[in-house]
Amino acid sequence: MTELDVRDKVKLLPHQPGVYQFFDVEGKILYVGKAKDLRNRVGSYFAKSHLDGKTAALVRRIVDLRTIVVPTEFEALLLENSLIKEHQPRYNILLRDDKSFPWIRIRNEALPRIEGMRNPEDDGAEYYGPYASVRTMRTVLDLVHKLYKLRTCNYDLSPANVAKGRYKRCLEYHIGNCKGPCEGLQSAEEYEANVALVRQIVKGRVNGVLKLLKELMHAHAEKLEFEEAEELREKIERIEQYRSRSIVVNPDIGDVDVFGMAGDTSGMCVNYMRVIDGAVVHGITIELKRRLDETEEELLQLAIAELRQRYQSNAAEAIVPFDPGLEVPGVRFTVPQRGDKKQLLELCERNANFFFLDKQKQEKLVDPEAATNRLLEQLKQDLRLPELPRHIECFDNSNTQGTDPVSACVVFKDAKPSKKDYRHFNIRTVEGPDDFASMEEAVERRYSRLLREGEPLPQLVVIDGGKGQLNAAMNVFDRLGLRGKIALVGIAKRLEEIYFPEDPVPLHIDKRSSSLKVIQHMRNEAHRFGITHHRSKRGKRVVRTALQEIPGIGPETARKLIVRFGSLKGVQEASLDALIAEVGERKAAILKERLNAQ
Repeated sequence: MTELDVRDKVKLLPHQPGVYQFFDVEGKILYVGKAKDLRNRVGSYFAKSHLDGKTAALVRRIVDLRTIVVPTEFEALLLENSLIKEHQPRYNILLRDDKSFPWIRIRNEALPRIEGMRNPEDDGAEYYGPYASVRTMRTVLDLVHKLYKLRTCNYDLSPANVAKGRYKRCLEYHIGNCKGPCEGLQSAEEYEANVALVRQIVKGRVNGVLKLLKELMHAHAEKLEFEEAEELREKIERIEQYRSRSIVVNPDIGDVDVFGMAGDTSGMCVNYMRVIDGAVVHGITIELKRRLDETEEELLQLAIAELRQRYQSNAAEAIVPFDPGLEVPGVRFTVPQRGDKKQLLELCERNANFFFLDKQKQEKLVDPEAATNRLLEQLKQDLRLPELPRHIECFDNSNTQGTDPVSACVVFKDAKPSKKDYRHFNIRTVEGPDDFASMEEAVERRYSRLLREGEPLPQLVVIDGGKGQLNAAMNVFDRLGLRGKIALVGIAKRLEEIYFPEDPVPLHIDKRSSSLKVIQHMRNEAHRFGITHHRSKRGKRVVRTALQEIPGIGPETARKLIVRFGSLKGVQEASLDALIAEVGERKAAILKERLNAQ
């Protein structure tokens, strides 16, 4: 089927929610997507040219498409998520979740056992989780077994088998870990009532359990049944200790889902926290890798569908960093501005950011070259460069109301500072505060020398400043014949816009982009290096001026003293003999007298 045939199919699509699948010439699924309006969404792939190379490559390979119409956009999202996990299409968002998380299982049997496991099975049992770690899951299991002494044996404790006395009490009964339901020492009704309470605990709903246990404790106490009341009191204490280890936010919040995001243009990490009765009972972070130019809204939508489905959440409220542009039946989305819910969202975003930074650190440790190449590839993509910018240089000016003007040039190789290659320039030809002329002199001196000495040129030059400084540098590139050979950009301080020569509209890179962080690092490093040199130069000038105010000490004598002793303090602390050796007896005596007086 040709692309024209695909376009004809698009015209026949309905204006309804659904899922679309793109196929290549071999019949393999290239991409699965969801849409609120199938015809408009699918048609957008063929109605315009795509700046993103991956999207353009996808469209070129499409030879067929199929759609599935569903009643709502949220059902389309759930179906899309299911198809992505089943087929793993090449161009879809990559869901990084290679762990098999632990679950708590309540078996489907008489007097059910409660146990931990991985990979839920289709066996009719009840599963609760997944838990973020085995440790968390075991904490819950230890609590319920200490509270209710549930059996761990694999006996078939059907009513008939118990009545026949087919089983005998085991060691667990004798050491106090079981109440002997195998011999009818604990009734099936009591056992099932305990299991019902366990269900509430593993769901995170301990408030109702505590309320019931306290009512029973008071009832036993009123009947003077103190042993039973004491046993219930111990259970209440254990549950309250367990709850104290959870993050209790605010009981008034009730049941909510919280989603926080962090990442860059290559992908996002989404942290999910499930809050029940005002306490965080589950927390997990997943990684979503962009394959095409998916928006943050699309990534958040996928995370909401995946995580709510995985945790079987039916919370009526979801706290999110921004409106995901999605309608979920029975769920309202909240973007909090203040209060407890805002603090919950910030906690979630911090977790996502820690996870993202940890991933980056791990990548640098395991494969630093791959991490560097990924970063350079991001720079190349964001700045539309023809090649990887392995060698970058950045310029910044520094002066005080036009005095002591200097420029700094810092060099980054493979996105890391190369301090041995840093250079500073004392501006010689500029009078007064003229940033543009100072930039032009520094850039010309730098690259005329590199060309004269045959040194390698950078792939990218960053100018700290707006259009004026950038145009000054471009004038130099024109004179030296470097236009087109070296990419040139400017970064403005106020809004961190990136300017290109002869382009009046600046580029706004995503604030979370790793490439913008590299450019900011270079700009800050150039500023630090330049201001350090400027302060040193200004300090020496001020010291020379202070020395010249002493009768008999001229500019040349002051310069000699600073070169010999390093500073005004060094001159003050110098011995009389040392001063005589530099300036003679008469001037040395005057210096000692005036400096001691100061």
